[in-house]
Amino acid sequence: MAARPHTAALVLASCALSGCSILSPMPLWELTKATGQLAFSALQTEPGEASDTVYHAHARFSSLCIEYNPQTQTADVLPALQLALRAHQIDSRVYESAINTPHCPVWLRYSAQMEWGKSPYSERYQAYISQATLSLQTDRGQVLSSSHYSLGDGMRTSKWASTQDKLAPVVSALVTGIQPDKRTTQPVKEQS
Repeated sequence: MAARPHTAALVLASCALSGCSILSPMPLWELTKATGQLAFSALQTEPGEASDTVYHAHARFSSLCIEYNPQTQTADVLPALQLALRAHQIDSRVYESAINTPHCPVWLRYSAQMEWGKSPYSERYQAYISQATLSLQTDRGQVLSSSHYSLGDGMRTSKWASTQDKLAPVVSALVTGIQPDKRTTQPVKEQS
């Protein structure tokens, strides 16, 4: 008779479980699939990384002007650039073009390519940055440094990362000349 209350409790507890837990022939396989999907989603939101950085030695600066690029169709590029610059204690102002603007010794020029796709766990299409190129130039057009972000092929680990997470390492490489490698941090060699 003592076994009956335990059996009744087990039956009540099993009714509270979802149908997958009761009916799935392989609950461990379902758990493995869910874990794999979660890990893949986490990988796709890793921060971006800078590539193809070229850095020429130049005097430090504490402010620069950003030339607005109307061809870049995402609204969050400029705020992401300005936040990343602020992290390096660099003030910035955005201008329509370098022509007829106050004297600015350093300019940041950028381009970004946008693509559309469905993020994990979403049925809606969303825009994301797939490539970006940043260039620091003097007011005479001399290139001080340049760096690039590319989503690339393969795992596309930063596809659904925020624009700021994608561009911050590129801005850092642009300003410091240090392009972190995934395994180690190696400074980019100066070019003359």
